[in-house]
This record gives sequence, C-alpha cells and structure tokens, in this order.
Amino acid sequence: MSAAGADIIKHNGKSRRTICDLSSEQITSFQERIYKHYRSEGRVLPWRKTRDPYKILVSELMLQQTQVERALVKYQLFLNNFPSFSALSHAPLKNVLEVWHGLGYNKRAIALKRIAQTVEAQFVGKLPSDYSALVGLPGVGHATACAIRTFAFDIPSVFIETNIRTVFIHAFYADEKGVEDDKLYPLVECTLDRSNPRKWYYALMDYGAMLKKQHKNPSRNSAQYKKQVPFEGSNRQLRGKIISLIIAHSGITEADLIRRLNVDPQLISSNLQKLEAEGFLKRHHTKFFIA
Repeated sequence: MSAAGADIIKHNGKSRRTICDLSSEQITSFQERIYKHYRSEGRVLPWRKTRDPYKILVSELMLQQTQVERALVKYQLFLNNFPSFSALSHAPLKNVLEVWHGLGYNKRAIALKRIAQTVEAQFVGKLPSDYSALVGLPGVGHATACAIRTFAFDIPSVFIETNIRTVFIHAFYADEKGVEDDKLYPLVECTLDRSNPRKWYYALMDYGAMLKKQHKNPSRNSAQYKKQVPFEGSNRQLRGKIISLIIAHSGITEADLIRRLNVDPQLISSNLQKLEAEGFLKRHHTKFFIA
C-alpha cells in the first residue's frame, strides 16, 4: 500500500502526526460502501435537521453514554422547556433535572446548565467553534468538541465515538483484540470526507449501528471496551433515586431518605456529600434541596 497522506490531528489535547497507509482507490471504495448504506438505510433524527449550535450541543450531551432511542424521547421535550442558552442558563436546576429524568448520568444535565451560563457570560450567548474553547466547557471532551465543530459549524474534525470505532475495527482490525484508538485515528483522518463532514459522520455512525445489529459487536475488540455495569442495584441507580426524592420532596431530611430508600445509611450519607459537592444539592440545617 502507498501512503495517501499525512496530517496533524489532536486527540485528548495531544497533537500527533498521522500517516494513512491506504491508497486513494481503497479510500474511495471504503467511502462508497459507507455512503451506499447511508443512502438506503440512513436514520432520520431530529438533531440532524438543524445546524443550530445550541440544539446540537444538547443532542451531543444527551447521546453521551445513552442510546439514540432514549435520547429521542427527551430531546424535543428538553428544547421545548429550554429553547435557548439564555432559557437554560436562567432555569432552576430542579426544573432541568425534572425534564432530564430518565436519561441517567445526571451530571450531564448540570454540565449543560453550566455551559449555558458560561456561553451567556463569556461568549455573548453564542457557542464558540474554537476547539480549545469547546473542550474548556463542562462535560465537553475531545469527541464531543469535534462532533459539535463538525455538525454545527461544518469544520472537518477527527474524532471517534462508539459507532465510528465499530466501523473501523470491523473494516480494518476484525481479527485483532485490544485495538487501541491510536491505530484507528489515522484511518479516520485519511478517509474523512472533508467536503461534507456532517454527512460522512452521520453515514459512519449509521453503518456502525447496523454492524452492531448484524454482528457480534466489533467494539469488543477495542482496548477501550468495557462491559457495562448493571444499572439495577448500582450506586448510580441510588444517586438517581436520591435526586428524584429530593425533587419530589424538597426539604427532605437524611433520616427520611434512609427510611424511604431502605439501604445502608452510610451509602446515603456519602452520596449526599458527593451530590452536594458536585453542585446537585444544597443543605439547610438537616434538610436537602436541589441546588
């Protein structure tokens, strides 16, 4: 094979030179395969119909660690309640968590509200397109920043999420175990359709979703793969129950929480301390409220 090109990309804040060892014919063939599937089987999703940076930010935060089907249930409801950075910035956290309820990983709801406050205070109400500014926002890492740059601003960016990872492992490393993302980034970079990065990444993600249904999940061959811990009985479930109870019974005491939840009091106490430190809760004497 001949090298098709080299570029400088950023991964987790580190610049590195990548060399693509695919011929132009191989790249074209790969792109045609992905686009063929997208033309016939591409998913119609509401966040794909907009270029509004706020709406795309909301979708990207919702889709972190959450399946598309679950995000679809909440996406429009969230936008109806908080249609702009300004609306979200000024909304009580209690209201935000009420709408977010059911998506899990409530830290993302706090991150969204804090992003809205930052955008209002520092960027005159407009989400920046600059990579460094985006990764400086709460809850926004490399992949989310690049996705926002791609989908909201049409800036070709190199990133990997679970479905993209699935595609490249299936296509190029199907027989290997423990595949590091560093092996995939050069392939993602050199096959990127820079003339239409939005469409290309949508096509990649849909192809990856198809692969997961038709094959044993290729992402299991990734070094990043971790089997998800069951939600039932987890501390994550307990945190959610605590937040739900405080939303429903503002000013509830720790003793009441222990009585209602019927779990180890030390677990309740330690979670209350963490939730307070993370900005979810505020304590007034013995009573707890959403911050």
